[in-house]
Amino acid sequence: MLLNKNRANYFLILAFGATLIGFAPIFVKWSEMTPSWILFYRMLFTLPFLILLNLILNKKISFKVKNKKTIFFTALASAGFTIDLILWHWSMGITSISNATIIINSAPIFVALLSYAVFKEGLTQGFLISFIITYIGISGLIYFSSNYSNGKILGDLMCLLAAFFYAIYLFVISRLGKEDSINIIFYTTLFCCLFSLPFALIESPPSLPSSSFEWINLMLLAVLCQFGGQFLITHGISNISASDGSIGLLLQPLTATILAALIFDELLNFSQLMFVGIAFFGIYLARLNISKV
Repeated sequence: MLLNKNRANYFLILAFGATLIGFAPIFVKWSEMTPSWILFYRMLFTLPFLILLNLILNKKISFKVKNKKTIFFTALASAGFTIDLILWHWSMGITSISNATIIINSAPIFVALLSYAVFKEGLTQGFLISFIITYIGISGLIYFSSNYSNGKILGDLMCLLAAFFYAIYLFVISRLGKEDSINIIFYTTLFCCLFSLPFALIESPPSLPSSSFEWINLMLLAVLCQFGGQFLITHGISNISASDGSIGLLLQPLTATILAALIFDELLNFSQLMFVGIAFFGIYLARLNISKV
């Protein structure tokens, strides 16, 4: 009874974290800054909160890893995560929030392909089924959202590329299971902050948020999504079953899709809703298969 209650609590923690991350595209859409500057401030504003959390949990400011190679691997993962988020931020100026968020959540498909390419881990029948279902859903979503006909399909293609780089991040991070999660989150946040700066400077000269609304918007993106969402998911996912985790994580694209409809009138027609459901089911199966690898 107690064990089931604890698992339920961890599921709620993960689900709440996924819901918080679902707000990220809303804050990005609201921002007037360029995509790379949004990413830079998102990471920069998160760092002090991670330091404070480490001080509370571990009674220290430093983030000492167990293996020196962890720094290299977190840097490698962060390079993929940086490109992923920049592409994703850019795509939301072209395609819809629902398309951008659902497509990028197909990253587990690419994780399985990377596992096969790098470690020769076999592709199961379950993976092949999830692959087919996911991309039937995504293809239908793109086609019936009119992006295919109005020339905005570039945004969806950018999301597919972003999903690949997100998979690189997930693939590398998954190999660091012996490290404390707060250390991994801190170093990936730090490296993403550093890696995003050159892209930001290419996009535009150095700039600060131009209004109180922009400051609040970026701070909420950092605190609620990057700090709160990521930490809660990391804390919850290791203490529940793979199937529960896969379901909980679907709240991220679901939250983003609902908020986009309510705030930006990005309403989905019946055909889109049908293919969104297909894509969600495929993503769920993909996450389930990845957890068994």
